[in-house]
Amino acid sequence: MDADEGGSFESPAATELIECDGDIILEPYEGMEFESEDAAKIFYDKYARQVGFVMRVMSCRRSEKDGRILARRLGCNKEGYCVSIRGKFGAVRKPRASTREGCKAMIHVKYDKSGKWVITKFVKEHNHPLVVSPREARQTMDEKDKQIQELTTELRNKKRLCLTYQEQLAAFMKIVEEHTDQLSRKVQNVVTNLKEFESLEQELLHPR
Repeated sequence: MDADEGGSFESPAATELIECDGDIILEPYEGMEFESEDAAKIFYDKYARQVGFVMRVMSCRRSEKDGRILARRLGCNKEGYCVSIRGKFGAVRKPRASTREGCKAMIHVKYDKSGKWVITKFVKEHNHPLVVSPREARQTMDEKDKQIQELTTELRNKKRLCLTYQEQLAAFMKIVEEHTDQLSRKVQNVVTNLKEFESLEQELLHPR
């Protein structure tokens, strides 16, 4: 069963439809299929915002052959715990308010040989109130996608600039090489002329 963004959902008997502000979204369930990893992220991010938490993109498993992502965990941003950070001289720094509460809520999606991405595990329960603050809401997937797009554009521009520098350096090296060849020929001509002059001088000083 597909779960593309904007598509229709057929709810299995054990799965709930969640309504929030007039929008209805299907609750994740094991066996739910997506066309791609991104489609799974979009779905779970929308589900998270409807329910009242912020999605965190977590660990993945890659192919040893070509590095492709084969499985991905998507969870709650309150997953795990913050670790104390010690200062330069061993004193513990004043801790900031932690957003980590060891929440286990998550979905695990896996690339299937059919070409679909399938939910193989769904943990629904959270160990904290499901309320998204305005500050947290700014860190939703849409904002992260925007940041990724901006960084990708910046990287692309830097690559273009680097390529321009490489072309300019290659042109400069070619000019240096041409001048070096010309200088080498001039030096060789001077050496040849000196040898001819020395030969002529010897003939003049020691006529036969």
